[in-house]
Amino acid sequence: MPMRHFLNTADWSRPELQAMIDEARRFKASPKGDVLKGKTVALLFLNNSLRTRTSFEVGINHLGGHAVILSPSGGMWPLAFEDGAVMDGEAEEHAREAVKVLSRYCDMIGVRAFPKFTDWEEDRKDKILSAFAKYADVPVINMETITHPCQEMALAMALQEKLGPLDGKKFVLTWTYHPKPLNTAVANSALMIAAKFGMQPTLLCPSEDYILDKRYMDQARMDAEANGCTVKVSHDIDEAYSGADVVYAKSWGALPWFGNWAPEKEIRDAHKHFIVDEDKMAKTDNAVVSHCLPMRRNVKMTDAVFDSANCIAYDEAENRMHVQKAIMKALAG
Repeated sequence: MPMRHFLNTADWSRPELQAMIDEARRFKASPKGDVLKGKTVALLFLNNSLRTRTSFEVGINHLGGHAVILSPSGGMWPLAFEDGAVMDGEAEEHAREAVKVLSRYCDMIGVRAFPKFTDWEEDRKDKILSAFAKYADVPVINMETITHPCQEMALAMALQEKLGPLDGKKFVLTWTYHPKPLNTAVANSALMIAAKFGMQPTLLCPSEDYILDKRYMDQARMDAEANGCTVKVSHDIDEAYSGADVVYAKSWGALPWFGNWAPEKEIRDAHKHFIVDEDKMAKTDNAVVSHCLPMRRNVKMTDAVFDSANCIAYDEAENRMHVQKAIMKALAG
């Protein structure tokens, strides 16, 4: 069987993903194991992390493995990623060499690398993750780039724990205000996993400018149709929340304004009322609510909603560790 990476849930079938979630449940009940005994996992962080770093490092330890944390601030050489790069700038090493060497030292590589937020046509190519996947001789895991597949698996697991089978449930992915533009990764992933697991996804956002990249919209539509569902886009708060079973809150920057954020800020500032609050949740069918974290309280979601019994954000966060163990076990064969 050829080596597989875990770059995007779109690369895996629903039964394969469900098998990982089922395995994650077993890890949640019995955390320790020896699946990674004698194995080393390199974790490359080009961006800040609390949950991702901790959950991976602890999870690897639980399974008998060893984690090596790499970051530019930790003394790693600056890397070049372009094919044919003329390396006369800051980069001291090409990803091709770095990844090949890491593949000889380590049994798996995790990569976290956010967009640069200047040119979406370039950022959407996901060059850093693609380079690691291209050159690695060991499995590569996406720890968040322009998608966040580990987060969406944790969300799916938490929803199944709370709601049981997800088919037919109304899933509302709502844009929320944030004082600065953010990555679309979690939004892309949340929409795709809802569609993959048979939910009825609604993308609620202020205007067409905030609709997600066509690649992820199309993937979600294809998966939804395969499950007899449809992806809806709404700019009407009342309509979107009405009858919802799940409300998932996230902020992201509008792609048409990518790299030109000054005029986009005026649009964002005009939609602070998209905050997830008690009045909106009252329109739902007693929906569960969540957020990937970190979250700005009383900006994205009110204290009353976040601290309510219907909020599963802590379950989702905990499940990161369990699903990541299951993913690593699957990749380790």
